Amino acid sequence: MCNVYEPATEDYLQAEWTRFHESGITGAPPSSMAYKLRLGPRDTGPFITSQGVMLGQWGMIRPNAPTRTEKDPKGRPLMTNNARSETMATRATFRDAWKNGQRCLIPATSWDEPYWGNNAFNTWWRFHRQDGDAWMLAGLWNTWTDKATGEVVPSYTMITMNCDAHPLLKLMHKPEKDKEGTILPPEKQDKRTVVPIDAADWSLWLTGNAEDALSLIQLPPMRLFKHAAVDPAKQVDLPITAIA
Repeated sequence: MCNVYEPATEDYLQAEWTRFHESGITGAPPSSMAYKLRLGPRDTGPFITSQGVMLGQWGMIRPNAPTRTEKDPKGRPLMTNNARSETMATRATFRDAWKNGQRCLIPATSWDEPYWGNNAFNTWWRFHRQDGDAWMLAGLWNTWTDKATGEVVPSYTMITMNCDAHPLLKLMHKPEKDKEGTILPPEKQDKRTVVPIDAADWSLWLTGNAEDALSLIQLPPMRLFKHAAVDPAKQVDLPITAIA
């Protein structure tokens, strides 16, 4: 899962627009798009559809939601900035977008995850691409209309998948425990990661059928990663035991 990331800048999107256009993405290069360069849930960020770049809320709004920010029974905002690949076709918030093929690419310079190791406090870890390019993360998008004002609000979510088999990404997040507080064995953990889409597959992700799209939800190879602690003073050697 991901709750913090750095979106690619408008300058990057403009500079790379020829590459997007060659992948079948239509529309004009983005211009005058205002968004923060470090995003959390419900912030506004850019996402790319087959028709071009849009700005929207990072956190999918359920189509029939009464307000753009729904809350759980305890009064906390529902976290819809991530969609599990295993259930996105059935969850009320995401299923229409998936059924209608409303897939998007989320341009990210980097994303952050918490590394806990055996410590009581986590170290924030940042993931860039080794080649310096931006990640294009798999996502879904939709629009929601405010019945009171008529405002149309785009929103998007990052798709996640299980990463227990990944030598690097499986180290992130706090280990899951049972009711007695015992750390669950590896086969019962459910560590999650976002899903980068290769440039060669951008068009297939955006315009292919559901079967095509599902085939692209795969763990990213280790060779893509440049990673380190967000705070250099907290840099440690990760216990990576295999290369994939």
